[in-house]
Amino acid sequence: MTNPFADLILGFQDLVARMPDILQPVIVALAGAVPFIEGEGAAGIGIIGGIHPVVAALAGAIGNFVCVAVVVLVAARVRTAVTKRGGAPEKPKSARSEKFQKAYHRYGTPGVSLLGPLLLPTQFTAAALTATGVPPRTVLLWQGAAIVMWTTIITLFITGVLYVAA
Repeated sequence: MTNPFADLILGFQDLVARMPDILQPVIVALAGAVPFIEGEGAAGIGIIGGIHPVVAALAGAIGNFVCVAVVVLVAARVRTAVTKRGGAPEKPKSARSEKFQKAYHRYGTPGVSLLGPLLLPTQFTAAALTATGVPPRTVLLWQGAAIVMWTTIITLFITGVLYVAA
């Protein structure tokens, strides 16, 4: 049985390798926009596909951030529309929602943003933060910091592993 997530990553790696050099960062940026691949996974795809690590990291992070920005802007508009209309009907909180609220109250926007990628894609975390009323500018600032941090860490790790293996 095949793993669709692994197939997606392999498909991006193959696509990067087959593209002209000038288009390779665009493919990496598109991969960065995919939840669970994110900037760090996209950077890895690019590096393994033969792109310079700095270019791969920048492309992956930019793709991830642009997607997160769209999610935040849409979530902010939805929240505004719902709150102006008088709010959504009260429904029981899910276990996942309660976990998020608990983490948010414990770590705040910076902690949830920086640690969130260990558990959830940045797009999901950004939407949840925006939905709870965190200002979009604050969400984008901390999500951007998280994307840069995790993309840099993974890029350095992959580059180091490839250097040692060579």
